[in-house]
Amino acid sequence: MKGVVFTEFLEMVDDKFSPEIAERIIDNADLASNGAYTAVGTYDHTELVKLVVNLAAETGAEVPDLVRTFGEHFFHRLVAIYPHFVNDDQDVFAFLESVENYIHIEVRKLYPDADLPSVKTERPGDGQLVVTYESKRCLADAAHGLILGCLDHFKVKDKVSIDRQDESEGKGSRVRFNLSKAA
Repeated sequence: MKGVVFTEFLEMVDDKFSPEIAERIIDNADLASNGAYTAVGTYDHTELVKLVVNLAAETGAEVPDLVRTFGEHFFHRLVAIYPHFVNDDQDVFAFLESVENYIHIEVRKLYPDADLPSVKTERPGDGQLVVTYESKRCLADAAHGLILGCLDHFKVKDKVSIDRQDESEGKGSRVRFNLSKAA
């Protein structure tokens, strides 16, 4: 997993909780990297899992909620870091449809060793979009948060509902997000 995920996660912890909590979750995680991340480095995704579990223990928040919150935060940070990936004039569904065949291609140009999830889309009807997330890392809560961040960025969070269906027996490795625009 690319280091930018780790650096942004720890930045979120600093901002939403405190730098002291960030230090404690790193100290208590027994990480191979010792919590020293660079945005361009590559690290085992299990280190992120350890950090989130420790954050849950520190804060009393549920792990899925923390991961979803991070996904939402991360979307906004990605827009700030890579503004050229986002055309604010396009429809939110068109943007989500561009993730696999445009954004992921551009990410691979920047980070050739990036192991990205699969994000497939389909439009079953007018005002509907199905986003299917698939990854061995089982971070569907992060994908959910990224979608929420996207809806927020395009100012349609209160106009689009999300129905989430886990197709991986609760593992979060394959999840369908059925998005529907309000009439």
